[in-house]
Amino acid sequence: MAKNTANVIKGVGAGLLTGMMVGFVGSVMMKDNKKWNRKSKRALSAVEDLIEGVKNMF
Repeated sequence: MAKNTANVIKGVGAGLLTGMMVGFVGSVMMKDNKKWNRKSKRALSAVEDLIEGVKNMF
């Protein structure tokens, strides 16, 4: 039961992070294309670190 709960929490977290990333990238692309590449790389790195942290917790 605990394993199923952990998987659900991971899935919800991954979905939230994906939604936030898509929203961030979309808003940046609409505002300024020059800074988009640098900001998207930073955001992607932050999301990857967060997902790794969540995986390590479980």
